[in-house]
Amino acid sequence: MSTSECRVQLETDSDRKQTLSRKVTSALLVFTLCLATAAAAVLLFNNYTQKPGQDEDTYDLHHTLRQISNVRAAIHLEGHHNESMKTSVEWQAQVDQYHSQGGFTLDDNEIVIPQNGLYFVYSQASFRVSCSGGNDQDDDSAHNPLVHVSHTVKRWSSSYGNNRRREYQTILHSVRTACQKMNSSDPDQDGKWFTAVYMGAVFNLRRGDRLKTVMEERMLQQLEDDAGKTFFGVFAL
Repeated sequence: MSTSECRVQLETDSDRKQTLSRKVTSALLVFTLCLATAAAAVLLFNNYTQKPGQDEDTYDLHHTLRQISNVRAAIHLEGHHNESMKTSVEWQAQVDQYHSQGGFTLDDNEIVIPQNGLYFVYSQASFRVSCSGGNDQDDDSAHNPLVHVSHTVKRWSSSYGNNRRREYQTILHSVRTACQKMNSSDPDQDGKWFTAVYMGAVFNLRRGDRLKTVMEERMLQQLEDDAGKTFFGVFAL
């Protein structure tokens, strides 16, 4: 073999090695790009399908913010008899099942509305009425007089057009007739009639409106003021 033929053969082998090296490099580059693309796709898929429970910190934050945004204004008061008050129960805060949120305040025994809106107003008064006992064998109504118990919620609002004089309008009123002669072996319970007057309705109220309750003075003496029996509340809708 001549010198020129050897040179050609060597050059051909070198070209083949370079071509093979380029192919291997290209294949590795393509494989790396494919791997990176696949990893990015998996990451995006996980982020898209990830549930709140998979990221505790983020979920807790979102849950807390959602709860804050959903808090509705509300107040619930418990009533107790106060001998110095002649026309209403004394509504007390920080007792029994009391709660308040969203800007409600209790001022001068009246609930003050924090913002304009629709509100559900409710109240209950419970009584232990004294019934006169006649002859056990006489069912004549003269010996078993009827006793009427009533409960009223009144509203004052600047929308009434007279801010100087605090004039109230009745928004809830209920009257019940109670009394039935009762025979009991317990002398403390004989002649007593237990009754509760509950009422509630939805009203469009304004910021600064005031709500109060009114009861007959003679009935306040017979008020049941144990926990959960006499209450007054409002909550936003």
